[in-house]
Order: sequence, then C-alpha cells, then structure tokens
Amino acid sequence: MPHVSSLGNYNPVVSVYPDAKVASIDIAQRIASLIRSNHQSGKQTVLGLATGSTPIYVYEELVRLHREEHLRFKDVVSFNLDEYFPMQPDSPHSYVAFMQKHLFDHVDINPDNVYIPDGTHPRESIEDYCRTYEQKIGDLGGIDIQLLGIGRTGHIGFNEPGAEFDSQTRLVELNDLTRTDAAAGFGEKEQVPTEAITMGIDTILKARKIILMAWGKGKAAIIKKMMESDLTPDIPATFLKTCERVELVLDTEAASDLRKE
Repeated sequence: MPHVSSLGNYNPVVSVYPDAKVASIDIAQRIASLIRSNHQSGKQTVLGLATGSTPIYVYEELVRLHREEHLRFKDVVSFNLDEYFPMQPDSPHSYVAFMQKHLFDHVDINPDNVYIPDGTHPRESIEDYCRTYEQKIGDLGGIDIQLLGIGRTGHIGFNEPGAEFDSQTRLVELNDLTRTDAAAGFGEKEQVPTEAITMGIDTILKARKIILMAWGKGKAAIIKKMMESDLTPDIPATFLKTCERVELVLDTEAASDLRKE
C-alpha cells in the first residue's frame, strides 16, 4: 500500500435522508437522469452495481421507472462488484440470481451488457479472468456511477480488512464476521463460501461517481469508525476518503453516531 500521507484525504459529502426508501428513490432518480442524458448524447451508461439488502429499494425504483416512466436500459452496461466463489449462477445464493430477481428480469437491459464475476471459473486461471474483468471495464471507458454498501468489517465489495489501496479485481478470503452476517441467507454459516471474487479498491476508486449507502442503526458504528479513522487497510472503506467523487448516502439511523458540527 502507498504511504498514506501521500494520498489525498477528503471529507466525503454526507447526505442524510429520513429513511432508506426515500434515499434510494433519490439515488435511482439520479441514475435514471444519467441514463437518459447519455442516451440523448448517443452514449452508453456504465453502472457499477452492488448486492445485499442495501440497494434493493434502488433497484425497485429503477424497475418502476422502466415500467411506468419508460426508462430504457438498452444503452446500459453493468458490472457487479463481486460474487461468491465457488458459486453456480443458478444457485439462489448467487449474485447472478439476486440481480435477476431484483433488476435484470424486469428491465430491457441487453444480457450481453451484464457482467458479474464468474463464480464457476477454474481456480487455476482465476488471475487471468480477473485481469480480463478489469480490462472490460477499461475498454468501456470506466464506470460512471458505482454503488456500494458497507459491511460491519468496513469492507466495500468484498475488500476485507487488509485489502490494499491499489488492489484490483481478484479472489479473496472472506472475513469470519462477513460470513457470520451472511449465514441467515444460506441457512447456516458452514454453507457460506469462504472466498469471493471482488473488484479491488483501485477499481472502485476509478469510478466517476461513488455512492456508498448505509441504512439502519446496525451500520452506525462502522460509518462512525470510517469517518473518524485515518486511512487504514484495517477499515477498507476509509480509502474512499482519498476520493473527492465519493458521497455517503445515509438514513438517520446510520448517521446517528456521527459527530454533529
């Protein structure tokens, strides 16, 4: 990791909303505005997408906008942050299944424009596969808007504590707390994979706009720790503070531990 004193250190914009649904609708409206603007200019929109409970309301609003206000996804390309490894795409636990359920099956996005890390790729060539994933993002000119959640370990994507600032897409080992938090969805912790493919910190920070979302009192402590800590690989989300294009979008509960100025 580069010496932290050589990195920029910004205070991210923090937007606090009364609840997660109101915040999510605003985020979705911003995404829709960009899609429409780019379409009028004859350009594609490249989205970096997240999974888990945090972005569900965002996807719900995007689906509504498609159905009721004719938002088109034909010019959209998407890259998901991560996927468990190993993981079959037709498993109900896969992020492929999650994205289909909450977004892709309900809008007119071209399946050829959807990129999700391949949880079935042979381990022996996984490094080459990850480099190709990075290259695809670069070939399309980079990500316009990157959506993020945050885990209780401070992970973004599956960049767990110890992740390096210059990390790119790669295979990682999952933190025990992350697996504990995922256990309910799998039935028991022993069923949660121990590894995942994730975009790296460097990959995320290249996006032109980064929106980190956090909802509920359960995220208040890690948001406080992220905002009040120095840059450290022990809390990977702190690296977002090196980027002036980052916005934290919180509900009142997630923001409740932040110091009032």
